[in-house]
Amino acid sequence: MKCFRNSLGVSAMAMAIAFGAQAACAQTAADEAAAPADTGEIIVTAQKRAENVQNVPLAVSVVGPTQLAAAGVRDFGDLGKISPSLTIRPAEHPVNANVSLRGVGTFAFGIGVEPSVAVLVDEVPLAFQARAFSDLPDIERIEVLRGPQSTLYGKAASAGLINLITRNPTDELKIRVNATGTTDSEYGANFSVSGPISDTLGFVVSGAYSQWDGNTRNLFNGKKVNGRESGSVRTKLRWEPSADASLTLSLNYMTGNTTVGRPYIRMTPGLRFRGTGQSATVVMPGVTPGPENTNVSNNYNARTDYEGGGGNLRGEFTLGDHTLVSITSYDSFELNDYFDSDETSSSLASENNIQTGTFRSNLFTQELRLLSDGSKPFRYTVGAYYANVDFERPFYRGPAFSLANWFATSKSSQIAAFVQGDWQFMPQATLTGGARIQNERIGYTFKDIQNGNAQFAGNATDTAATYRASLRYEFTPTVNAFVTYSTGYKGQTYDLTTGFNANRANAGPIKPETSRDIEFGLRTQLFDRKLTFNVTYFDTTYKNLQAQAVEVLPDLTTNFRLTNVGKLGTKGVEIDAGFRPSDVFNLNSSIAILDTKYISFPSSPCFPNQSAAQGCDRTKSPAFQNLTGERAVQAPKLKFNVTGEVTPSLTENIRGLIQANVQYTGSVFYVARDPQTFQKEFTIVNLSVGARDESRKWEVAAFVNNLFDVQYYPTLINNSGVWGGGSNIATATILPRDFRRYGGVRASLNF
Repeated sequence: MKCFRNSLGVSAMAMAIAFGAQAACAQTAADEAAAPADTGEIIVTAQKRAENVQNVPLAVSVVGPTQLAAAGVRDFGDLGKISPSLTIRPAEHPVNANVSLRGVGTFAFGIGVEPSVAVLVDEVPLAFQARAFSDLPDIERIEVLRGPQSTLYGKAASAGLINLITRNPTDELKIRVNATGTTDSEYGANFSVSGPISDTLGFVVSGAYSQWDGNTRNLFNGKKVNGRESGSVRTKLRWEPSADASLTLSLNYMTGNTTVGRPYIRMTPGLRFRGTGQSATVVMPGVTPGPENTNVSNNYNARTDYEGGGGNLRGEFTLGDHTLVSITSYDSFELNDYFDSDETSSSLASENNIQTGTFRSNLFTQELRLLSDGSKPFRYTVGAYYANVDFERPFYRGPAFSLANWFATSKSSQIAAFVQGDWQFMPQATLTGGARIQNERIGYTFKDIQNGNAQFAGNATDTAATYRASLRYEFTPTVNAFVTYSTGYKGQTYDLTTGFNANRANAGPIKPETSRDIEFGLRTQLFDRKLTFNVTYFDTTYKNLQAQAVEVLPDLTTNFRLTNVGKLGTKGVEIDAGFRPSDVFNLNSSIAILDTKYISFPSSPCFPNQSAAQGCDRTKSPAFQNLTGERAVQAPKLKFNVTGEVTPSLTENIRGLIQANVQYTGSVFYVARDPQTFQKEFTIVNLSVGARDESRKWEVAAFVNNLFDVQYYPTLINNSGVWGGGSNIATATILPRDFRRYGGVRASLNF
């Protein structure tokens, strides 16, 4: 089977290189506003003005609903399947999940730590990435901007950003309904109704609900876990009192829950739990660790529940040949987490441990920007931005071991000004320059209830500047090349996690993270725009990268600490291309080739049970290893996806539908050098067969995801420390949605 999988991956890669495919080529009726069929243009707002994606001197991928469905993407956590440079690593709850681009993300559990990859909805940032970990209702398109985007988007975009664009009100009544059901009991549906209320007022109302029990069985109570349930409602009202003014009010609400179970896939026989003398068969009765294990035995209901809501008001006003845009937003989010921290059903009170907590956030933002006439040789965008965010985190762990009980708050306020100009100084050449200056104030409180109610507080301020410059040359109307140099910045923060003490308080905030990036790109559309081939080379260096370090405690459990790890470099090639010779056949794919390494990381914590032969220096306290020159975590050297679609005519008004999607991911470490967290390369194939109306008024398809039943792990956890240490192996995982092959039916109506 292994030989078949490898040959399949090589064949798919050859197809992708030979034909290419651009994520932006997704074509559905819902996408037509973003990608008119008569011009082949795909309009994006990556530079905060509407532009053809082919003319943007940035690495941008655009994905529409068709590709999301073909790749089996139904929630935010699945997006890594369709953007090869994007990796989303799940955790026991969404706040601890990690989003990385080109191998760079923020591996941190503390509140107030900005992500390296920003997540926005309709250009409005989210305080927590976890706020996005739900269904993707009423999506018009998803823009993934790779590399530093700090000049236009601020400090939370030092590695890139994901912008989820929802549909706007329409001039006539339109109703869209989508439903999905699977063989493993997942059910979901969403709807969207849009249209005019009057000549000047339009609306959109959309909602979504999905439920899946999960693919892991808790033998303690017989219930399925690793599942999710979510519901959301979103509405927009757009008022256009004149041709020169419009106001759009957007409101949203979401609620949901997840369940948690982390099966053991590897374990040395005969291990004893935490030195108690209890074997694995006693504390996890019925569980047989192995590569295909889907069982756990937890005597505590590990789960999360969350709720959030907010809104934004967007105004657009024509002032002569300029446009003024104002975006005001507010968002509130709360997630409660409950975890069985011993992850067993041991009957001993001394071995039963839980952890509970809450994440709360409130975010207010205000952006103003003035855009000049985009048709003139010199055009510019000038803007100002303000944000204020408050976080709270009560946390408890106990009562048996690794005791913790604390309450922390974090506050930050940011004010920034930015400018970007494009000068078409020759008919074929355009020079772009931009800069941003921002001032941020941060503050915190920390009350350590566990240790005598010790209290700490602090604040800091920082001013930073970022900039970018691009030169773009147009060889023909459909072929151009560019070079871009940009810088990124992510602000200082405090490490508000278990173990915070006077030493950490006196050390002050973690240093800001900065980056410098150079990119060369070629954008082409040939043969009457039937063939698209885009390639980008990038080379980025990160200094004072903010990352999570592991701290092993005397009782063999672990804490996590945020620190600056030194320098990291990532470089590589990204290919987005597309081949659409007719309305019957469409081939889409994207490829990312990465070389991501630690340039300087001289004192990284050792992984559990790491020996001197494996690079751990245990002559020091705490023990450490030198990762300088080592491959970075969560950064596969090669990742790509290919989607092919054939829609032959069956009758005058009905087309057939055949979709095949191939996703290849190269090998990866989830913890540097740790053999227990190494995931070998794998290939996933999805297949859909169905029919659709000629004008896309309806579509029905049967699908099989993970057609060849390939098992892989999106995250791996080394738990050997609690099973006796030494050379013992105890590896747990969170199973992916498609860990086993499953089928289903999806249907849509558009009228």
